[in-house]
This record gives sequence, structure tokens and C-alpha cells, in this order.
Amino acid sequence: MAFSSTMILPLLLVLLSAFSATSKSVQENFMQCLDANSEHPIPISAFCSQTNSSFTSVLNSTAQNLRYLMPLVPKPEFIFIPVYESHAKSAVICAKRLAIHLRFRSGGHDYEGLSYASEIETPFILIDFIQLRSINVEIDDNSAWVQAGATVGEVYYRISEKSKTHGFPAGLCSSLGIGGHITGGAYGSMMRKYGLGADNVLDARIVDVNGEILDRAAMGEDLFWAIRGGGGASFGVILAWKIKLVAVPETVTVFTVPKTLEQGATKILYRWQQVADKLDDDLFIRVVIQVTKTSQKGKRTVTTAYNALYLGDAERLLQVMDQSFPELGLARKDCIETSWIKSVLYIAGFPSETPPEVLLEGKSLFKNYFKAKSDFVQQPIPETALERLWEMLLEEESPLMIWNPYGGMMANISDSAIPFPHRKGNLFKIQYVTSWYEGSKGATRKHMDWIKGLYDYMSAYVPTSPRGAYVNYRDLDLGMNHKNASYTEASVWGAMYFKGNFRRLVKIKSKVDPGNFFRHEQSIPVVLE
Repeated sequence: MAFSSTMILPLLLVLLSAFSATSKSVQENFMQCLDANSEHPIPISAFCSQTNSSFTSVLNSTAQNLRYLMPLVPKPEFIFIPVYESHAKSAVICAKRLAIHLRFRSGGHDYEGLSYASEIETPFILIDFIQLRSINVEIDDNSAWVQAGATVGEVYYRISEKSKTHGFPAGLCSSLGIGGHITGGAYGSMMRKYGLGADNVLDARIVDVNGEILDRAAMGEDLFWAIRGGGGASFGVILAWKIKLVAVPETVTVFTVPKTLEQGATKILYRWQQVADKLDDDLFIRVVIQVTKTSQKGKRTVTTAYNALYLGDAERLLQVMDQSFPELGLARKDCIETSWIKSVLYIAGFPSETPPEVLLEGKSLFKNYFKAKSDFVQQPIPETALERLWEMLLEEESPLMIWNPYGGMMANISDSAIPFPHRKGNLFKIQYVTSWYEGSKGATRKHMDWIKGLYDYMSAYVPTSPRGAYVNYRDLDLGMNHKNASYTEASVWGAMYFKGNFRRLVKIKSKVDPGNFFRHEQSIPVVLE
């Protein structure tokens, strides 16, 4: 049948009206189901639909990567903001009953936007844990219960309120949501002393696929193992973690020493690769590598900034550096003695004299278009390879590399203690990032092609069987699930994130969520019988 031009507009209006009705019914049905299944009343403010004037601001509030906020990227039908943990429980029950696809976020730092966007299926709804952020610190017990929506900065601040000699070894960026952060491992500046955040979890509360709230005893050790480093949103909804507090001295020391190419950066960095994992366990020195302007107009160079935390005073730090890494030339004037909580601000990049209370705001220091990748390095990268690397960085507008040292406790914990497998034998981890400020297809393609080229170049200097990757730096270039991914398909990226632990994760997933209700582009698959 042929359609005349006079028929097209009415037909479109009918289709749009039908779509609107369908969209509305999803929310209405969900709300009715919640009312019938919730232990606590649900305020109307807990819902934010696409027709709400605040929808965009709520959706964008904690999202970092502007690539996933573009107009053509599918958006959630509505955002549900639980006020009580029981609301999250009811949300899982109702989403499963109504066959609604769920995404949930605690902080929004996920690099590929998996917690608030979907490339594999629509419609979907977003559960945002921004209101579930209570923190209960028990210094006498060296522990704290922390709800999923709290940021690591808030956690650090609340610990420091109670004690000057307690801390927690989680992330360096203060606006990370603790719920998702620990599911991937949780790197931090005390990792060489105490391991990852996920290594220091005592208990957890999750909502499972049946809508039951489980603690460690109820979920069993297999599931408890899987959620600490097995990646977020595959096994259930994290409500809270019970974390183990660690000892920190009243005085710690921080420093940042920049070295440009003209100041011998290449040779110093080559030496850092040889010693970084062997330094005193109290000392963490990462290298932040960027392209910077020189004093000559129009000229740029590469700057390697040695950014460090030492769990002790400056005098002792200088002795350690003189013995282990004198090539850096650290001097007393470079060292800042401070409290552990203020070192958190320093490492996170806040301006000096910023009060610790800023951590309670939970605000990210940046929001832009970006793409990131990661590697684990087991042999020093030769100076000649570094020189070519510098050439490649100088070709890009805003490249960034961060090299995080290994050794210490990271080498002493078994590869299979939790799903995070990248332990003994690694010298350091590399994070590659490129960021840009224009969202056009041309600009995006240009920068994406550049970082892929850089990643390809680095393949000669990292293990490749499999090549390692950090799951909290999600990278969909490594592979992406369909709605029901096979084990073989998913093992391509699964082996990179989890190595030999991937098989155990799949077995646990198949047992606790056989219907693959909790799924996303890189969720753990089930083994279909």
C-alpha cells in the first residue's frame, strides 16, 4: 500500500502517541508495583521522567564522560532514586516482574557510561543511589558500614572526623561512588601498603535477583568473593560495604616533582620503572605524564610528574629516597608534611589550603569527552621506546598517562584471593587517556583513532597472553556482549580483566543469576545449558 504525503503526519502522530503511552505505562506500572511491594512509602520526588524539567540535570549530575550524554545516546525511561534500601529491593522485584531492563549507578565514574546508558537494549530505567550515602564509622572495631551512594571522599572525611590515625586504601579521585568503585578492585595511594579497597572489605549488603537483601553470611563466600573485584552490576545491586579501616600515621608526607624531556625525563622514568615496585612499602610514587607548553612560544614538551604519598615524616622519606631513588633529586623543599586527610586532597588535585569539608560535596573535578585504556607492565620499557612514545603524545591535544607502581602488599596477595588478578610480577599499571571538548563525530573519531594507535604501539611492551586490563577502566574496544553473550565471546575481554578468575566468575553468575537479569555490555555471562 502506498502512503500519500497527507497521510504521513497523522501516522507519525499516532506512532508518537503510542510511544508516549508505552513510555508512560512503563513508569506507571513500575510505580504501582513499587507501592504494592515496598516496606516504606515512596515519595513522588523519587521519580524523574524524561518529561521532567530536571531530568537532564539529574542524569548528568554524576556522569563524567560526555560521550554518553550525547543526544543520540539512549536515555533511561526514567530515573528512580531510592530513599531507603528497601526501595532498591522493591525496584529489583518490580523490574524483574515487569521485564524492565535495569541500570544502576552509585557515582557515575564508569568510563563507558554503562551505569546510565545502554548500547545493547532499550527501554531501560536507571536506579540512582545518590540518596543512599550514610556512613557509620566504628573506630573501636576498625570498621565502617558505607552505603553505595557515598563517595570515597565522604568516606575519608568521616573516618578522619573520628580518628587522625585511621584511613582506608581506596581511590585517589574523591568523587568516586564507593558502591561501584569496590566492585572493580579500588586502587589508591596506599595500595602498596594495604592492597586494594576490595582487599579490605569485611561484609556487604546486596539485593539479589530474587529481590532479597543478603549480607555475607546469607549470600555465601562464593558470591562475596565475586562482588569484590568481579566488576559491577553482574551479580546484584550493591547496597553497602563494611570496610576494614587501616592505620595511618598522624604525619604523612606528599610531594610532586616534575621532570620535562629537557630535564632528563626519559632516563629518570626508565630508572623509576626499575625501582618503583621495590621501594619501601610506605612509599607510593605514581607518574603523571602530560604534554605541557614550554617557555618558547608554540613549543610543547612532555612532563613526567612524580606524585607521591609517604606514610611517615619528611626526614625518613628523604633517607628512603637517597637509598632507593636518588635520580629524582628529591629535596626537603619538595616535601610537604601533612595529615592523612589533607594528603587525600593533595593527591586528588585540589588547590592547596582547600578545607577537607570539600570532600563532602562529592563533586568531580572534570567532565569532558574522553576515552581511556589500561595496561599492566612486567618489564621496563626501553628508553628508545619511551622516546617514540613521547613523539606520539606530542601528536595529540590533551593526552594523559598515569603510571601506578606495584610491589609491596600487591605482590603478596594471591591472584585468586578476589577476582582482581593483577598481582605479583607486575611492575606498574598504565592508564591511557585522551580528552577533548567538542562532541562532533570528526573530533571523536580523531581522538579515538589516536588512542587506539597508541595502545597498538604499546602492545610490544606488555604481556599479551592475555594482555591485561583493569575492569574499573572499562574499555568496550576489548569486546561487548549481546543480550545473551556466550562464554567464548565474553572470555575475550573477560580474560583481560580477570585472567584465570573469569571461569569462576561465570560459574557463580550462572548459579546466582541463571536468567542473566543483571546484564550490561561487559557483564559476566551465564553458561547456557
